[in-house]
Amino acid sequence: MSDVTVKQLAEVIGTPVDRLVSQLEEAGLPAKGADDTISDDEKVKLLSYLRRSHGKVEGESDVEIAEPKKITLKRRTVSELRQKSSGPGKSSKTVNVEVRKKRTYVKRSVVQAEEQAKIDEQARIEAEALRKEEEARLAAEAAVALEESVRKQAEEEAAAKLKAEEDVRAKAEEDERARVEAEKKAAAPAAAEPKKPATKGRGPDKEKASASKTKYGRKELHVSGDKSGRRKKKSRGRSRVTSTGGEHAFERPTEQVVHEVSIPETISVGDLAQRMKVKAGEIIKVMMGMGSMVTINQVLDQETATIVVEEMGHIPKMFSESAIEEEMIATAAFGAAEGETITRAPVVTIMGHVDHGKTSLLDYIRRTKVASGEAGGITQHIGAYHVDTDKGMITFLDTPGHAAFSAMRARGAKVTDIVVIVVAADDGVMPQTREAIQHARASGVTTIIAINKMDKEGADPKRVSQELVAEEVVPEAWGGDVMFIEVSAQTGQGVDALLDAISLQAEVLELKAIKDCPATGVVVESRLDKGRGTVATILVQNGTLKKGDFLLTGSEYGRVRAMLDENGKPIEEAGPSIPVEILGLSGTPDAGDDVLVVENERKAREVAAFRHSKERDTKLARQQAAKLENMFSHMEGGEVTDLNIVLKADVRGSVEALCDSLTDLSNEEVRVKIVSSGVGAINESDAQLALTSGAIMIGFNVRADGTAKRLIADEDIDLHYYSVIYDAIDEIKSSILGMLKPIYKDEIIGLAEVR
Repeated sequence: MSDVTVKQLAEVIGTPVDRLVSQLEEAGLPAKGADDTISDDEKVKLLSYLRRSHGKVEGESDVEIAEPKKITLKRRTVSELRQKSSGPGKSSKTVNVEVRKKRTYVKRSVVQAEEQAKIDEQARIEAEALRKEEEARLAAEAAVALEESVRKQAEEEAAAKLKAEEDVRAKAEEDERARVEAEKKAAAPAAAEPKKPATKGRGPDKEKASASKTKYGRKELHVSGDKSGRRKKKSRGRSRVTSTGGEHAFERPTEQVVHEVSIPETISVGDLAQRMKVKAGEIIKVMMGMGSMVTINQVLDQETATIVVEEMGHIPKMFSESAIEEEMIATAAFGAAEGETITRAPVVTIMGHVDHGKTSLLDYIRRTKVASGEAGGITQHIGAYHVDTDKGMITFLDTPGHAAFSAMRARGAKVTDIVVIVVAADDGVMPQTREAIQHARASGVTTIIAINKMDKEGADPKRVSQELVAEEVVPEAWGGDVMFIEVSAQTGQGVDALLDAISLQAEVLELKAIKDCPATGVVVESRLDKGRGTVATILVQNGTLKKGDFLLTGSEYGRVRAMLDENGKPIEEAGPSIPVEILGLSGTPDAGDDVLVVENERKAREVAAFRHSKERDTKLARQQAAKLENMFSHMEGGEVTDLNIVLKADVRGSVEALCDSLTDLSNEEVRVKIVSSGVGAINESDAQLALTSGAIMIGFNVRADGTAKRLIADEDIDLHYYSVIYDAIDEIKSSILGMLKPIYKDEIIGLAEVR
């Protein structure tokens, strides 16, 4: 191609002259004007520069040149914008708007090549790191092997040195032993010769007095015969091996003495230390090492004490204190019950759901009006009665049906022979009905179903039977083994049939008891009566209980000062299956405790004191475990608010039921804590305890005495009286709700659109 001017080249390639001139300058060519000529070499240089600026590399093929790796597109658009003037009579303005856009497109192969290069570089770095790590590991292994070989060599040298020293020592001991033997043999004939009289003076040839005798002629004990009374200077030279002829010297035991340690159900740290013949501080150190801080008087349970004994290298021997208790009871009691057996009356427990007519049915049988006199119309403690019917004598226990009295119902099923489950014909099977069935089934006693309220219009006995079959209680009419009796406590319908069924079951059971022997029985209920003291309702199960007998029940004891029947009339004695109220016990026993007539009051007091200390130790151990659990629960779940309650009730069973029901109301934020509970009227000490602990006072069927009333009024203590358990539970529920923290949440009440 011949030389052309810059202007001609610009026309050929279709670009402005100014742009071509600037590109020539950028390519490093001499300055050119529009009319200057440009040679072929300069054209090639310009082309190479333009290719490089657009991403091309020298030496690429024609195909690669034809397909650029990077393309830059520039776009320019020009438009006009008319702007109206604000004033009247003025013409509109025209504004030229120029928009420039620039986009660069890169070929995918270039990006992939860059990514591949990065991946290769990363792989190379990782391989290098692995190689260095392997080299470091091999170097470490070599160092360990070298160190091990050096250590083994040092051990071998030390062992050889020790063996050589032992050989030298053994040889020296052997030589010394031979020398001593030779001296003894040489001294033997000399001892037989008479001693020369000692000459006066302190010459060197003076004989020394025998070291084995003191100046008073007595033999010296616990010291060697070759030792003098004076202290000698310590020699600075090497100590020589000398034989000591001391007699009766104490030798310290080289092995640890292993003791066999007997561990009861609960034991204090101090007692455990005495049994192991060690100091209490050592046990405390071991417990600290196990992660538990204890004091010398702290009570440990049997399992913890066993672990401590094993940790200290002794042999634990666990035993139950009930064996000791049984032995004490055996010595306190008169002996085995012997005598003629008689047929006793059956003990029948009336169970069922609340307000299904249990007490009303019993009223009709007793022909009294108990239900109308009860608070809220519901039974809240066990009532024990014996009734003389045409079919013979029957003892009835009336249990409460409310859910809170589960323990009372279980206790009633435990001491009974026959369970009568009352189900309302218009209400059907309810939660406490199912619970009564479970208690009766667990006790293994005979069950009779009484379908009550048959006089009502909505009575449906078939539906009740179907619901009971679903609970696996099948009537005899349907091929089962349970008697179903339809009764009405209002009209008396079916009551005779129910009594016949009870008598029939009692004959089948062949209930026997010994009458002429010391009495045994069970506590049905106990309370603290103002003026009379402790009053306990006892069901005699065997023997005859007489006025003046010494009783032992649980951790309480006493002499029967008075005995009353269920109508409050005094009686002198009570035979098997007879419920009585007795006065004279040292305290209110727990319902369900066994009653035993003992020989004298001293033995009864011993057993009661033993049981009391055992209960105290168990309670302390339980409190310690509860403190630890509370600490961990505080650590895990933030702060918990305590609702303290001081509870007093009329009978022991109501105290148990209220404690269980109120404690079950606790949740994650509020915990119900029974600070104190007891039987009897609210006194001044209860009020002081409520004042110091900031507790709510609850009196269930009891009132505060005069001193307590004044203190409560002066200090404005929160006191509530209740006679129905529902009201007490509802009041505490509302108190807990008031203590809960508010929960904030967003609630959508509607949707709106803003336009």
